[in-house]
Amino acid sequence: MRVRESDRNLLLLGTFTLLSVAAAGLVALLDPAPAPASAAPRPAVNHASAPNQGLAQPPVRIVGTAFVPNTNPRQR
Repeated sequence: MRVRESDRNLLLLGTFTLLSVAAAGLVALLDPAPAPASAAPRPAVNHASAPNQGLAQPPVRIVGTAFVPNTNPRQR
């Protein structure tokens, strides 16, 4: 049985797709589950956090003029 020349590209695409899916499935089965990002207990969602618990961010230095959006397109 011969494959027609017009169907060879479709056969190649189907074969490549099946092999790729099989390889991805094999890797997914052999890969262990990822560990949680941190083992620290997380605060409840409905509890307010204390103001001093946030990350301390240094003030941002702005170079140049502040951006003001043009809300009136006729005015430049």
